[in-house]
Amino acid sequence: MLVAVPAATAKPPPRVELLWLPSGTTVAQIAAAGFSPGLLSAGLGAVPPQQTYLDIGQGNRVFDSLYDSELPELNGDCTAWWTSVKERAASAPADIVPGLLTESLEAAGVGVRARGGASCTFSPPGTAASRGRSSKKLSGTPGPNAHPAAFEVHGSTLDHLSSLVRTLPPADLLIAIARPGGQTDDPVAIGIAGNGFGGDLTSDSTRTNGYVLSTDIAPTVLEHFGVAIPSEMSGQPISSEGSVDPASIESLAARMDVISERRGPAIGLSALFWIVLTGLLIAVSRGRAARLGVRLLGLSVVYMPLILLAAAAIEPGQDVEVAMVAIGAPLLAALTLAALGGYRALALASGLTVLAYAVDVIAGSPLTALALLGPNPGLGVRFYGIGNELEALLGVLIVAGTGAGLAGFAPRLSPRRCAIAFLGLGLLCAFVFAAGRFGADVGAAIVFPVGAAVAAATIAAGGRRSILLVIAAPFAVLALLVLIDLVSGANAHLTRSVLDAGGLGDLGNVAQRRLQLSANSFGRPILLLFLPVVAILVALAVVRRERLHAWLSASPAMRAGLIGAVAATAVGTLANDSGALLLEIGTAYLLVFIGFSWAESARPQSGAGR
Repeated sequence: MLVAVPAATAKPPPRVELLWLPSGTTVAQIAAAGFSPGLLSAGLGAVPPQQTYLDIGQGNRVFDSLYDSELPELNGDCTAWWTSVKERAASAPADIVPGLLTESLEAAGVGVRARGGASCTFSPPGTAASRGRSSKKLSGTPGPNAHPAAFEVHGSTLDHLSSLVRTLPPADLLIAIARPGGQTDDPVAIGIAGNGFGGDLTSDSTRTNGYVLSTDIAPTVLEHFGVAIPSEMSGQPISSEGSVDPASIESLAARMDVISERRGPAIGLSALFWIVLTGLLIAVSRGRAARLGVRLLGLSVVYMPLILLAAAAIEPGQDVEVAMVAIGAPLLAALTLAALGGYRALALASGLTVLAYAVDVIAGSPLTALALLGPNPGLGVRFYGIGNELEALLGVLIVAGTGAGLAGFAPRLSPRRCAIAFLGLGLLCAFVFAAGRFGADVGAAIVFPVGAAVAAATIAAGGRRSILLVIAAPFAVLALLVLIDLVSGANAHLTRSVLDAGGLGDLGNVAQRRLQLSANSFGRPILLLFLPVVAILVALAVVRRERLHAWLSASPAMRAGLIGAVAATAVGTLANDSGALLLEIGTAYLLVFIGFSWAESARPQSGAGR
């Protein structure tokens, strides 16, 4: 027998309010009002406020360069504006559906109302919300999971926040976001209050306490109402972890804010300083110390990422961080060279640098993301694991570093066992740096196995089997990573972009997007100077190939490692969405190993590697 529930005891339907706060509202102010605080990445690069509002409403975003036109200005005519916005979205190589949040809610029977300055961006023409009223009465039939609820978007002030939190019904959710202040890539403060929120905000998109994406808002709202999240949305529902700590969030923001601007002084000036010192050493010694200088310079460059990772742990000021790199890396280089010498020193430097980043990503530490050579989360792209910068240099350090280790520590090892060593270390590093739970870099699953397989094939002097190995290695690693991500629930980029794709068309969009971004990366002004240098270096390598062969003739493992590293750099340049960046960094590290090989070519090789 069915028993009617008295009206007084019936649970009220859930509601969600999205509140726009004045521009400049801080994380501390939102936390003081009783919200779980965080920072919201407002866009991919610098975007206007309307793009942020659109990204929130569609749950997906791409770089502005992937659209075929600029975002049109909103001059009051919402219908005309939406026509232009949808045409622009259709030009992007991604499933961009403006207004998808409102459409999904209304299709499930959830009332939507948008008011205030950003209302037009949440109210596509044809929806009930676009008519300025709560869409409780819909023309269609609600789905089986329909809820008589409401999602409301409107402006608010700081003065009202505390009272809203105090009177918040248990089933409701409050989302407060500071309005973006203009065309900027600066994050904005965000807070969420409601059942289940009690610490700093985070999501699977960032895996970073205190940081979420604009595209995470829509999945959070849909999850609260029990509405299925469309596959076109790339964001992930927001949750909270730990305790409320606005100071740590502001410290995180301060570090992210300096990463881009500090890369030049810490990396570029340090490298220039080392080159000048090397030149002075060669000049003063009249060339007698040239090989020593090249060794110290090369080891300093190899150790530089290790120093940058250590600096991220203490978050020093710019002058201190520059000094740590400029002085610390050469000091480590000198100590290593004095203790071991030869290829052993190069192998140890490479191994320590790779190991440090491997341990960090396995531990789930935020240091890699906050290091100057990390994925640069301030750009709104990558917030955990390694980025393209590290992929480029690790590809050389892993493959060529293995060659240095074999040349220095095991010069008499058989070619077959050397090939096994290349493959074993390459595949192990591919697992660590590409698995969703660790490095989460899909490119590493391709670049590292290819480099290792080419090195193995080179030293083993194989035929068709070697070619098949080079082709099969990345596919095997990708398949294994997909399986691991599915079993572990890592929900990483590989799983979301490939396995969750709606078909070959969506996979084609992913490929097109990456190729377009890679092509755009070659339009950077620095490439106008760098690409001719690369072309000259390649030409010199071809013309002087006999001399290169002579330098490496006594160290076949080092030769194989270098060839494998060249292959890794070439594949990375073609396969990544920042091809120019991988070419720049990969070439620089290849020059380090080639220079070190030249320095070693003058000394007799021995089992001690000295």
